[in-house]
Amino acid sequence: MCTQCERTQFPRTDPAVITAVVDQQDRLLLGSAVAWDPRRFSTFAGFVEAGESLEDAIVREVQEEAGVTVDSVEYIGSQAWPFPRSLMLGFLAHTSAVQATADEEEIREVRWFTRKSLHDDVVSGAVVLPPRSAVSHALITHWYGTALPDGPATSDPEP
Repeated sequence: MCTQCERTQFPRTDPAVITAVVDQQDRLLLGSAVAWDPRRFSTFAGFVEAGESLEDAIVREVQEEAGVTVDSVEYIGSQAWPFPRSLMLGFLAHTSAVQATADEEEIREVRWFTRKSLHDDVVSGAVVLPPRSAVSHALITHWYGTALPDGPATSDPEP
């Protein structure tokens, strides 16, 4: 409540979607953003546009960033994301696509991972995943099926 005019104020919350993409071979598609260390890979995310459903936002974002058509989505969970005053809604998307291509504007590289290849790349330090506190990490863990391995200590900043 405003102490001067005594009106109740409701802060704005902007929804954003974040999505782990899995193909028919049960491989996980991750991308590395242009702004990050090239070793950092994560799930795909973006803001929901006015008049757009969460599902439509997922389809659009994955198509724009990775060139992959999403066939279906399932809700997994959410995370408050305070910068800028957002709510991150996490999904698992399924695709029959086998080819993926980074847009090279936001995403520099996209890669399909098996559980073994993700494990090996994380342990070797070739791939750095989002921090454990991030919903993206939870989505990757959901697909992986157990706790993700730790990689070597790095000075890589969080995204």
